[in-house]
Amino acid sequence: MDLVEKTLHSQEIFAGRIVRLRVDTVELPNGQQSTREVVEHAGAVAIVALDSADQVVLVRQYRHPVDRILAEIPAGTLENGEDPLDCARRELQEETGLIAANWKKILTYYSTPGFTNECLHIFMATGLTEGIAQPDQDEFVEPVRVPLSEAYQQIFTGQIADGKSIIGIQYAYSQR
Repeated sequence: MDLVEKTLHSQEIFAGRIVRLRVDTVELPNGQQSTREVVEHAGAVAIVALDSADQVVLVRQYRHPVDRILAEIPAGTLENGEDPLDCARRELQEETGLIAANWKKILTYYSTPGFTNECLHIFMATGLTEGIAQPDQDEFVEPVRVPLSEAYQQIFTGQIADGKSIIGIQYAYSQR
């Protein structure tokens, strides 16, 4: 069975700093037409940074869409044409001040493919040394270190509640 939908028309609804929104008219495999709302995103990286004491580095920050302070692994949006590893290095230093000697790509996944093309690249960073944090002007973050086993438990209590952090921490915990 052919499952591919053919785009017949696309209309941009909004273009912002981080996302673009378009509505596509598509032809379904059965010949019928439907619409698809698509949020376009440049992609992002996330970093599971583990120190020599087996603590994971998290950043606490207020997330307006969910009206909540979340503890997350450091992350950031890719700039146009930027290599994901270069972005991960930049974001880790910007948000936490840390510089990692060792990098390993864990995986790449689509965050919510039902409505966005956002693709996330998760990395493991070890061999950490202290540097100077330089968050963006509109970014207010508080770096914290949590034992990996405690961070793993915080997934199940809802203290760590975002997808990239859950995936990254579960991966790191499974590698112990």
